[in-house]
Amino acid sequence: AERAAYRALAYPPYHANRPPMPPELETQFDLATPLFRAFGWLVDDSETLEADDLIHSYAQVEAEAGGKAHILTGDRDLYQSVNANVSVLMLQKGGAPAVVDEAEVVKRYGVRPDQVPDFIALRGDPSDSLPGAKGIGEKSARDLLQAYGTLDEVIAKAAKPTASAAVRAIPEQADLLRVFRDVATVRRIDVARPNDTPLDRVAGTKAARAIGLTRIADRLV
Repeated sequence: AERAAYRALAYPPYHANRPPMPPELETQFDLATPLFRAFGWLVDDSETLEADDLIHSYAQVEAEAGGKAHILTGDRDLYQSVNANVSVLMLQKGGAPAVVDEAEVVKRYGVRPDQVPDFIALRGDPSDSLPGAKGIGEKSARDLLQAYGTLDEVIAKAAKPTASAAVRAIPEQADLLRVFRDVATVRRIDVARPNDTPLDRVAGTKAARAIGLTRIADRLV
């Protein structure tokens, strides 16, 4: 209930007051599914889950079956999905995607993948309208988690007389910070591992040309 209430508060444009989808964007969504299926790819969706939850779940199923999963995304929330068999291919401008493995998550954030939701709760995330703890930035969030391990331990032990005023104030925000962590946490759901299928270049090329994606079509030939 807290998570739903916070989402309603944080994202009013996407709830009761959500404007209609622009016709141009709606058309692109309608075209995307048959295009991807022409490539031979699985397409899945959900009325109740975020895309991150589905992506995370499929990646973990593949990893647990002994395969390797690579998540192509621009969303750093999915750093929490990274493990020995799951990496993130982080989209970036002007070059190939950056490979983010467990060591790279630690290098970028200073915390382990499993600590990412706690890190986001403390630091905040403007892309998800999460303000984080008052007065706590990236460095402080990293240092606190390196010292205490989890958000709950930070809340329990942060109120030391020697700590800064911002750190001492963390326990006063405990309930809200736990909601932030919940919002930032991707969900694991039951999904079936898809069968391995080769890229269908012939059907993909035909489908891409049919909607004017000539560059993609040319690369598939």
